Amino acid sequence: MTTKKTPKNTAAIKPKTDEEMAKLLTSPSVQAALTINQWQGTGTEINALVDVLSSQIDNVYNGDMNRPEAMLLAQAHTLDELFNNLARRAHDQEQMKHYETFLRMALKAQGQCRATLETLAAIKTPPIIFAKQANIANGHQQINNGISAPATHAEEIKNQPNELLEAQHGGTALDTGTTSATIGKDKAMAALE
Repeated sequence: MTTKKTPKNTAAIKPKTDEEMAKLLTSPSVQAALTINQWQGTGTEINALVDVLSSQIDNVYNGDMNRPEAMLLAQAHTLDELFNNLARRAHDQEQMKHYETFLRMALKAQGQCRATLETLAAIKTPPIIFAKQANIANGHQQINNGISAPATHAEEIKNQPNELLEAQHGGTALDTGTTSATIGKDKAMAALE
């Protein structure tokens, strides 16, 4: 069993109060620096790493997406290499358990590669969303969608659709309230038996 190297310079960050310590421990750049330092095992000066990461975060805040796009493309290439390597290794296996394990890991890498490329595509060309206004309220709600003078008094609401239909049919009501006679069978339209 191998022993992990403990980074030597993790004590370089020295906060003065508990609040400063809490802010540091929850800072994304500090967390990333500690993780990178632990995995790399290089003992890089932690404050320098935090400064570089903070600078990259500021670039993203200012709209510069070159670094995240480069990272996603590099990760996609790495995942593609993993997929191909694991797929080739699966092919060489003689036991079904090993074959299945390598192939499952290969397909997971392929799926992650696809997801990474989809994320990159979404960053480069964000989807266009056409949304209509949804007016949902549990109480009183006023919506002003256009420029119009407010009504000075309430008007009587007329049932215009029925009046229009009656006007088209000679002023007679469409529903007379009586039942009409049934229509006989049409031999050409009858169902085949």
